[in-house]
Amino acid sequence: MLALRSFFYFFLNFPLKLLVRCKIINDSQSATEPLNNPIFYIVRHQSASDLLTLQSACKKQNLPDPLGQVSINGKIFNRTLCLAKPTPIFSWCKASETAASSQGLELLKLHALDESLDAKLIPVNLIWGRTPTKERTNLNIGTLIADQESPNWLRKFFIVLFLGRDTLVRFSEAFSFRDITDNHGSDEVAAHKFLRVARFHFHRQTIAAKGPRLMHRKQMFTALFANPSIKRMISDEAKSKKIPAADVKKQALAMMNEIAGDYSVSWVRFGEIILHWLWARLYSAINVTNAKVLRKLAQDGHEIIYVPCHRSHMDYLLLSYVILQEGLVMPRIAAGINLNFWPAGTVFRKGGAFFIRRSFGGNRLYSTIFREYLGLLFERGYSVKYYTEGGRSRTGRLLAPKTGMLAMTIQSLLRGIDRPLTLVPVYIGYEHVMEVGTYHKELSGGEKKGESMFGVLKAIKSLRNYGNGYVNFGEPMNINEFLNKQVPNWKDAIDPIAPQKPTWLTPTVNILANKVMENINKSAALNGVALTALILHASKNKALAKMELQTQLDFFLNLQRQAPFSEQLTIPEETGAQLLTHVISLNKVTITEDSFGSLVSLSDTAKLEMRYYRNNILHTFVLPALICRLLDRQNKINQDELIAKVQALMALLKEDLFLYQDSEQVATQTHQILAALQAKDITTLSKAGFWSLTDDMVLLSQVHAMAECVDESLQRLAIITSLTSRLGPLSKRDLESKVVAIAKRLSVLNNINAPEFTDKRAQSTLIASMRQHGYIEINDDGLLIASSSMAEIKATIINLVDIEVLQSIAR
Repeated sequence: MLALRSFFYFFLNFPLKLLVRCKIINDSQSATEPLNNPIFYIVRHQSASDLLTLQSACKKQNLPDPLGQVSINGKIFNRTLCLAKPTPIFSWCKASETAASSQGLELLKLHALDESLDAKLIPVNLIWGRTPTKERTNLNIGTLIADQESPNWLRKFFIVLFLGRDTLVRFSEAFSFRDITDNHGSDEVAAHKFLRVARFHFHRQTIAAKGPRLMHRKQMFTALFANPSIKRMISDEAKSKKIPAADVKKQALAMMNEIAGDYSVSWVRFGEIILHWLWARLYSAINVTNAKVLRKLAQDGHEIIYVPCHRSHMDYLLLSYVILQEGLVMPRIAAGINLNFWPAGTVFRKGGAFFIRRSFGGNRLYSTIFREYLGLLFERGYSVKYYTEGGRSRTGRLLAPKTGMLAMTIQSLLRGIDRPLTLVPVYIGYEHVMEVGTYHKELSGGEKKGESMFGVLKAIKSLRNYGNGYVNFGEPMNINEFLNKQVPNWKDAIDPIAPQKPTWLTPTVNILANKVMENINKSAALNGVALTALILHASKNKALAKMELQTQLDFFLNLQRQAPFSEQLTIPEETGAQLLTHVISLNKVTITEDSFGSLVSLSDTAKLEMRYYRNNILHTFVLPALICRLLDRQNKINQDELIAKVQALMALLKEDLFLYQDSEQVATQTHQILAALQAKDITTLSKAGFWSLTDDMVLLSQVHAMAECVDESLQRLAIITSLTSRLGPLSKRDLESKVVAIAKRLSVLNNINAPEFTDKRAQSTLIASMRQHGYIEINDDGLLIASSSMAEIKATIINLVDIEVLQSIAR
């Protein structure tokens, strides 16, 4: 019998090699950590194609052969447990049971008898195709090949034939038979319970990979027209405008057609193939971090809402591609209406995009339809992706969040959705952004060009190697838990019929929005281009000797390795020399040679471009830069005084740069940074508790470079404190306009070509922060004045800013 099975598997392997291409997702540690204990697998179906595909995947992961056998205490076991045998073709035949239950029971009993035994069981889910079940009753090719609990051999033939090249093999964390025996027993009840858990485990994984039942657009429109809020709004619009309800319904249908996506699995699969080719041509590598948390959320039944930062139009494609590669279903994507141009609009809709206008313009019918459409997506269990910034960042820094989508998300929760809604912040970074050149033209007053097919073709024509791309999934934020902390009685506002807007909604959404942006920044990715840009912009004339730049890169990297900005921050493993070689290969810098060696500099065009990448990671170096600036400007400084000043300055910059640290975290990280500097002999601590810098000129140059990273932020604070002290009382508008005017003058005098330095909104954020912390007050006439505590913070800031800048402000 064994010989016959081996013979069958041998010949079946040949067509499977041609028909099957599997994507492997490995959440099991067993592949990287050799185990002395026996390893078993458990799969859903006792299918030859499944077992041979699993064998191929195990070979690639350096795992034991699933078709082999395991000997334990003289007893022989098949390495793979199968939950179900194929369904018979004829309905009157009954499928027999597999040996999974009896073998599992026998293994549990062996563990009960031998306490030293600890076999591992790895659940492996083989998912053929990513087509979700459709809500339709008619028979078609999709239903013929659709996966079911245990397909018969004929149906499996069609599944392999049509879906074999889109197969997902997912290895889960290994279970311990020892833990099961110790905690749940070793009897038949324990064995059956474990198998039920395994079935449910596979079911949840399959839903996470394929998504919930697919709802056709027309079905969605029918559901929306039946929605009480939309029905009421149509009636109100008809009455207020004195037009027939049928006319309003036509308007509503046109809006639904404008908004709704038209998801197509075949289009997504085709797009995935195209994007695989495209990324191989564009990027040296796409680095993905913390994706495992997504699979756990999806498997635990969470409604995932991706909230990425927005750097480029590439974000739509890159993040969607990464999500698919990580074994999860494509999310429904909120896209700006500007992308709804032919033929891109149709393609994006097929890929799951739905479109949103830049402004609702007081259109109550449109806002109601959009809100209820979003709520319908959540109710049906579709994951969603939207950009809280509203548009692409033109400066490289995070933009102030737009709160509309978050507010509608919470309102959907107030409709009584029974599953947790979880936000997943996503940091997306690039070593080259295609649009960076147009960004500077727009910020310099150039006209913003609308998206068009011509622009797409032009972009495709100029494709080249863009270095590395980075997708870092941040710390998930469970909205239900967030509301429990912020508004303990929030469930009192739940109404399944009418949309609610309780008084706590707006302030709570504002807090949540800022928290999202902070978590995006926590998950930043350092890279060679951004680090080189940061260091060169901190140097005079934006140029350094090559050897000195390599040394600075190593210093910046090592400081983050020893005292990281956050646990989610990703840091390159390469040395400064290796990173610089990569940056040079991307033509980001200019190399010139003289008798002393190589010089690395930025051309006028590169200065503008590289500033964008500098701003991507500037926030991660603000704290060490402030510490270095304080140490540099004072011969010695008491540790408590140093920490207090750093805490005060970080609090002022927190909202402007979306920093997550509170005062306690700032103190802890300050100790870590000082310890790292001390380990490198850059700083010393006296017995009296005073910190001072070394006299070594090479080490001091590294401190100066780090300190310069925060110089522009300190200059902006100096402008605000000086004007408020000298010119108050004055109105908020007057203060903002004067701050912007002086910032523009300083940018000319000090050659600061930085739109964010003179941005009115950025100045307004700093002014608001100074008011929040009590440095600026409002008098009885509603005008701004300096408070009694202004003098201390002003003295601290002035001591950290160059005298030439202070003189320019004074004049």
